[in-house]
Amino acid sequence: MEIERGRRSRRRNRVLIASVAGAAVLGGVLVLLPWDGGDASPPAPGPAALARGAVTTGVPAALPDLAVLIGERERHLRAQPLDGPSWAVLGAAYVEQGRRTADVAMWAKAEKALHTSLKVGAERNPQALEGLAALAVARRDFPAAKKWGESAVKAAPKRWTAHAVLIDACTGLGDDKGVGRALEKLMELRPDAPATGARAAAVYRDRGWREDAQARISDAAAAAEAPAERAAYLEQAGRLAFERGEREEALRFFQESLRTDPDQRAAQAGQARTLAALGRTTDALSAYQAALAKRPDAEYALELGELYESLGLGQAARVQYDLLRERVRDAEAAGADERLLLGRFEADHGDPARAVRLLREEWGRQPGIAVADALGWALHRTGEHEEALEFATIATDGDKGGGVRSALYVFHRGVIERELERYGPARRHLREALMINPYFSPLRAPEARRALDELGEPSVEDPPV
Repeated sequence: MEIERGRRSRRRNRVLIASVAGAAVLGGVLVLLPWDGGDASPPAPGPAALARGAVTTGVPAALPDLAVLIGERERHLRAQPLDGPSWAVLGAAYVEQGRRTADVAMWAKAEKALHTSLKVGAERNPQALEGLAALAVARRDFPAAKKWGESAVKAAPKRWTAHAVLIDACTGLGDDKGVGRALEKLMELRPDAPATGARAAAVYRDRGWREDAQARISDAAAAAEAPAERAAYLEQAGRLAFERGEREEALRFFQESLRTDPDQRAAQAGQARTLAALGRTTDALSAYQAALAKRPDAEYALELGELYESLGLGQAARVQYDLLRERVRDAEAAGADERLLLGRFEADHGDPARAVRLLREEWGRQPGIAVADALGWALHRTGEHEEALEFATIATDGDKGGGVRSALYVFHRGVIERELERYGPARRHLREALMINPYFSPLRAPEARRALDELGEPSVEDPPV
């Protein structure tokens, strides 16, 4: 696959300029009926048409539009229960609404609607199969996501959205070759779509090609027409900027994302993360609380709990950790696989031995890079440092799949190496973590600095490692 490089000279703030200059251009999302109104412009698509155009082409949809679409399809299907395509649209809308709001009750509704579509619709039903793949991704069931995604590709090989969902499935399984094949096909079928650029940016980020990732997400955000789609790509650009330690740039992306779509709660959580890194703690706490009020995501609760803990507010942190446990229970009851998040939480704030059990199961089922890092850290927390280093190396060594430039992953490896008295590599990796992003965690970044201070400079009498 020919990889696009050489975009490094572009100004990163062009996304913000383009997103403002582009205004809220909504036309072209969905082509309905031919217009026969003479010289007058055709009417703009309504909310349901906009949402349907989004969910059937694999791009983010606005929450108010989604609500209108869901109500419309539910009414239609009560009168026409054998309309298989409408069941597929409804199922995809449920998946998107659940993803945007962290409402796990949507998963069961989506599953029922999508299976109904398969039952009453045509035998080859790629839209329903894609919907089931997207649902499996939302539940972190990557083997099922790959199975449904491959079935969708088999049913309609030229349908680009099926290849897009396969990228998520293969990423979760740690299948880098599968990711490459799916991305190559996606770029062949739909090379100029903003959604393709966003997918490519995520893949490039995982491979450590940070400037290429930034260039692709910049192009995607500038080209996106619908506000919800543009806001999602601006949020992705903000995450990439924060991972590089560029706090002010990240904050601008997150703020512009929220201005474009006030329901973009991931951007609000990103804003909170960045404000904490800037030392604006009160603003950060308010932003986290606002994000959680509208999207009670367990990941946000963990981040807020760790911020409270870094401030010495243990009781407030425990409230967030209790919320995390509650959200995990709800998600698991709805069919989600939450072992990765729960294992990360238990390793640092609960029972590390339980974390190891959970994460070994997860590694056996879907061995992604994030799982390798979490399992390595959990093993370190239980004193199994040698095995811990094996997994930490997988997570951080590009030759073994871990090409992503993650400050947290490199920090974990450095701490494990220090415990094994491998002081040279430990010093190098702790420094690298702080070079990648000096503000990567309110709890762990200060710990990395303390560990480096304790290690001191290498002895002039010792040979370099």
